Amino acid sequence: MEENNQHVPLKSEDTEAGSDQEDSDHCNGSGCEQKDGSCGEAGPPIKAHGDFSDPVYKEIALTNGTINRMNKDELRAKCAELKLDTRGVKDVLNKRLKNYYKKQKLKQSSAAVGPGDAYYDYICVVDFEATCEEDNPSDFVHEIIEFPIVLIDTHTLEIVDSFQEYVKPELNPQLSDFCVGLTGITQKMVDEADTFPPVFRRVVAWLQKKELGTKYKYALLTDGSWDMSKFLYTQCRLSRLRYPQFARKWINIRKSYGNYYKVARNQTKLNCMLENLGMQYEGRPHCGLDDSRNIARIAIRMLKDGCQLRVNEHMHGNELKSVPINAPFEGAPPPQKPKSRD
Repeated sequence: MEENNQHVPLKSEDTEAGSDQEDSDHCNGSGCEQKDGSCGEAGPPIKAHGDFSDPVYKEIALTNGTINRMNKDELRAKCAELKLDTRGVKDVLNKRLKNYYKKQKLKQSSAAVGPGDAYYDYICVVDFEATCEEDNPSDFVHEIIEFPIVLIDTHTLEIVDSFQEYVKPELNPQLSDFCVGLTGITQKMVDEADTFPPVFRRVVAWLQKKELGTKYKYALLTDGSWDMSKFLYTQCRLSRLRYPQFARKWINIRKSYGNYYKVARNQTKLNCMLENLGMQYEGRPHCGLDDSRNIARIAIRMLKDGCQLRVNEHMHGNELKSVPINAPFEGAPPPQKPKSRD
């Protein structure tokens, strides 16, 4: 869920492009907030860093130079010839083509694949929906009313499963008309749902059944910082639960997208990311499960384009912090049954 006009009571330390408070930029699902109604094109691709002494990297550099001289039609034609996806703005096509040739040349030279490739076996996409008002007062407390998870297999690059439950709010049990209209979640849905603690126990049981953190390495992924650092953190305090260890680190796809495709922060809203990748939103905007599925589609496309999605944010105590880009890959710990704060 994208939040608007709210103050984040958590400190942040950015080491990557994009702000930890980027979620306050509200996107209404009908497009992005650009004067011409479009998201614009991505900036130039990131340059690689490091000492590459193998001759294959010289070949890759020469190929990259050729690709850089192609116009959009030439890039699209070459992608079609190689049976690659032809959707997206010029710089996305540029990146896709470079990544294809790089992988081919490294494969031909028997060069080792980087240790970060497909480090996680699974990625869990989470996008909460929470109680809200049209003009949230500064002291408004958001309660989670939808808990969705979409599971990505990073080896097959497919969505393989999903979880969804509605949650009954306790502090403000009556949903506002604005909240119902925005999310599509009705009063009847939450009235018939369980409160957060039993729902969260079933979330943990679902994750455990998938053997995440035990047999398989995994990470959580969100569309911005708010889902974990604000919504889940606040909900755990309201429900007298300790904040779960497995949710202390996650992938903020907005930062990953902005850094990989070198785009401005205002082009990392959900619809902007989809548009720049040549995709359209599928489903109902602000339905937590549909949002999660669309975020998962972006994550899969980024993995196909060669991006190494990795944890880039974490909670330290009650503070939101960024994970340095050179930090080692680390999977989330096995999910444990939620513990009471009492």
